[in-house]
Amino acid sequence: MGEQDLIDFGIWREMDDDITTEEAKQEALAASQRAIAELSDEDVEIEWVRTDVLEDTDGDTNRAYCHYRAPSEEAIAEHSERADLPVTELTRLDDQFDRTDLE
Repeated sequence: MGEQDLIDFGIWREMDDDITTEEAKQEALAASQRAIAELSDEDVEIEWVRTDVLEDTDGDTNRAYCHYRAPSEEAIAEHSERADLPVTELTRLDDQFDRTDLE
């Protein structure tokens, strides 16, 4: 599958615990990368782009927004299941802009 076939997805994840400790970060990254490798062996291409940890008004940091690229919502769901990472909400990303778009 070529890169042009991948769709950008945003995933909101409500985690059970704080995800800012180094151990929690490494566990989540390892689980995600392991699931990506397994799916790649099955010819399903998924790319992790980035994850932002979100703090709520109480200072809790058990939410994350993840950006992945994949061929379908089903591929994202399969990845999340294999990595044992929750999917609270899954959306397709339509367009992106950042500071490089400033004139």
